[in-house]
Amino acid sequence: MKKLIPLIILMTMSLQGFSQNDINKSIQLKKPIAKLVIKDLITGDGAKEELSLLSKKLNLLETKIVFKDSVILNLNKSVINFESLMLTRTNQLALSQELSLKLQTDLKKQKAKTKLFQLGGGAVLVGGIVLLLAK
Repeated sequence: MKKLIPLIILMTMSLQGFSQNDINKSIQLKKPIAKLVIKDLITGDGAKEELSLLSKKLNLLETKIVFKDSVILNLNKSVINFESLMLTRTNQLALSQELSLKLQTDLKKQKAKTKLFQLGGGAVLVGGIVLLLAK
């Protein structure tokens, strides 16, 4: 084991390595290929821009759909409330008409009783006068 460590160190020092010495090296492309590469890069950039805009548009449309759904829900609730209100008003109207008819019949009965008592009172008065005169 003691001899293994210096051996590993010697072996790693004797290995050849390489590094990039020249950073300014460039790849030379032929003119038609360079034009195609530039065209593809421009198309790719345009596609990325279009994708970004379409994503924003999609988000905006989803927001509009949520807003429309909430408006529709509120309108449906309003319709239900109006229908309930109309039903209540119809019931109130029917009840008031029923009460009105009942009051009219009660009024007719009361008028009949009043006339009966007036005629009966007049008959009693006439009968009393006739009795007094007959005596």
